[in-house]
Amino acid sequence: MAEEVTEAHILNEKMSEAFDWSDSETVVRDAIWDYFMEKNNHNTDKTVVDVKPYTSDKSEDEIKQFIEANLKK
Repeated sequence: MAEEVTEAHILNEKMSEAFDWSDSETVVRDAIWDYFMEKNNHNTDKTVVDVKPYTSDKSEDEIKQFIEANLKK
């Protein structure tokens, strides 16, 4: 039987809903994607690899910590 992968619910929330310091309407999943695309000079292949842990392995707390450390302005 295949193992079911559950993703963190925060990934589907708008940044403004997930974080009181944000007024962005961007979905958290897209904000993470955009961050890595910029970091990787728009290299899609590298970005896919970098984003995968956030969509499959990381907990909500780990994702929040990443966002706070890297996207909070």
